[in-house]
Amino acid sequence: MRDTHESAPEPIGTTAALEAVCARMAAHDYITIDTEFVRETTFWPVLCLIQVASDDEAVLIDPMADDIDLAPLFALLGDESVIKVFHAARQDIEIFVNLSGHVPHPIFDTQVAAMVLGFGDAIAYDQLVKRVSGAHIDKTSRFTDWALRPLSDKQLHYALADVTHLRDVYKRLTEMLEERGRAHWVAEEMAVLTSPDTYDIKPEDAWRRLKMRVRKPADLAVMQRLAAWRERQARERNVPRNRVLKDDAIYEAAQQQPRDARALSRLRTIHKGIERSAAGAAILDAVAEVAALDREDLPKVPRPPNSPEGAGAAADLLKVLLKLTAEQHNVAQRVIATSDHLDQIASHGENADVPAMHGWRRELFGSEALRLLSGEISLGFSDRRITTVDLTADRQSPDPH
Repeated sequence: MRDTHESAPEPIGTTAALEAVCARMAAHDYITIDTEFVRETTFWPVLCLIQVASDDEAVLIDPMADDIDLAPLFALLGDESVIKVFHAARQDIEIFVNLSGHVPHPIFDTQVAAMVLGFGDAIAYDQLVKRVSGAHIDKTSRFTDWALRPLSDKQLHYALADVTHLRDVYKRLTEMLEERGRAHWVAEEMAVLTSPDTYDIKPEDAWRRLKMRVRKPADLAVMQRLAAWRERQARERNVPRNRVLKDDAIYEAAQQQPRDARALSRLRTIHKGIERSAAGAAILDAVAEVAALDREDLPKVPRPPNSPEGAGAAADLLKVLLKLTAEQHNVAQRVIATSDHLDQIASHGENADVPAMHGWRRELFGSEALRLLSGEISLGFSDRRITTVDLTADRQSPDPH
């Protein structure tokens, strides 16, 4: 057991020291990596600490140090001969993409691997460590201010534990994946996580983050323009989106469509004086642009597709089949299909463009879901358990021999 009075290692604060450690770690098949950051007052996360470990050593890197250039680390993250192991990788990868312009590759996400191995939906890191190795991680430092300097020994020990225990988790999960023949399942998921498109969120698509509270094409057009303007402003000024314009203000402006400063000042969700600000000008400009559009140039408001008769009942059956499949194969339900995906399969069958109809998910669940919908199998209950019953056997002609 680690001596709790032992001093924490000093974070690396120079480019020369970082070059040396990255050169050593590049000789390994894999490294584990994690980050600590804050983003309460910014659009982009402020990277405060980086933790990296190989089989031989574990280090802390201070990206806020005056004399450090992270280029050696970025080169290591792009080294194709070294697997980068994360837990719940997406936020960490977004940080590195923003800083370097490149997606780390290849990667392995232990949270995804744990899901396909039946550890539950989106299991937390400390719970996964406990179940795999029995070790306990003190999470009390998790929400401390990582931007303050100096960092305490407690913070540094906590941060280092995030990558040292991750080594054991990675080794055990990869063994389990090989034993169960599921390594290619995780590989399919990593292809999504390492795709640049996953992190290229265009301002023109920012409206998709908002709830659909509009019902008219003109309202949607205003909402799209304001969401895109807000996204650009938040990125350029590096402030949270709601610091630029709150969601409720976008909804109300889209629905009320004020044509002048006086009408704008009467909106309930708009702060006083906004009619004299850049945000006020953006609202009035968006409303004016949409008012000048021809009807055929307005966007179509997304409508829920009309489900065929019986689709609701079919979706209910698919939920039972999903639960049965997850239990039989010891896989988290969420990683196979969501409720929305089941609704789409129930409505569109083979033509449903959802993950459950592709790759390993189709082999595991999608094909059986289609057989259930077509009446080739049914669900039964026997010995206090739900089972599937193959109905095609009764339809086959007897062998004449």
